[in-house]
Amino acid sequence: MTARTKIVAGNWKMNKTVAEAVSLVEELTKELAGFSGCEVILCPPFTALTSVAKLLHSSPRIQLGAQNLHPALQGAFTGEISAAMLREAGCRFVIVGHSERRRYFGETDAFLREKLLAAVAAGLRPIFCVGEELPDRESGRWPAHLRSQIQGVLHGLPVDVLSAIVLAYEPIWAIGTGRNARPEQAQEAHALLRKEIERLHGTAVAARMCIQYGGSVTPQNARELLSQPDVDGLLVGGASLNARSFTSILLSVQ
Repeated sequence: MTARTKIVAGNWKMNKTVAEAVSLVEELTKELAGFSGCEVILCPPFTALTSVAKLLHSSPRIQLGAQNLHPALQGAFTGEISAAMLREAGCRFVIVGHSERRRYFGETDAFLREKLLAAVAAGLRPIFCVGEELPDRESGRWPAHLRSQIQGVLHGLPVDVLSAIVLAYEPIWAIGTGRNARPEQAQEAHALLRKEIERLHGTAVAARMCIQYGGSVTPQNARELLSQPDVDGLLVGGASLNARSFTSILLSVQ
């Protein structure tokens, strides 16, 4: 079995002013001094990226990520941000295809594919999100839905792009609801995703790909989720907004 580095990312969404972000990161860097259990990524809002980047210079185990990008290099795209701008701000990762972007902003598979290509071309590692709604889960259509998302975006991508991608399974019915997938449900979905990657791109690519779980992750369920053989990390929402809860989740990796 290929050893995969665990990756835990905190997605702050539209939370934290610059001052609040700085305070949280200062607390986290103290709590995590000497921590080496996994790769840690913080994804604050755009306004806080440069301030957080400065603080993370002294904490090399924590890396900076962004929550979104536009695939164009530049242009008349009011309110958007490019991959080059994110790199300049200090980012090394970027979230692509989060269910909230798909739902509220109508992002399609074709557009997400463009984003992945733009991110990797600029030297960013995308955290690419997939996941099903509750009706798909309850009706048993969720495997077909996940395969469709993988095929629609990742089919035919070159190996260098695939090697940079972190995949994140986020059952939409579990995001912010307090209702997380049971560990065996997460494992079943992750195994299916890895099998689909293998079908499309071969065993070596599938074996190397990190697949995170995201959806109401808490200090109470993190350890059991991470004990599953195909769960290679976590994409944490609300629990990443508090230093104590996020640190507890990170320590569960060890």
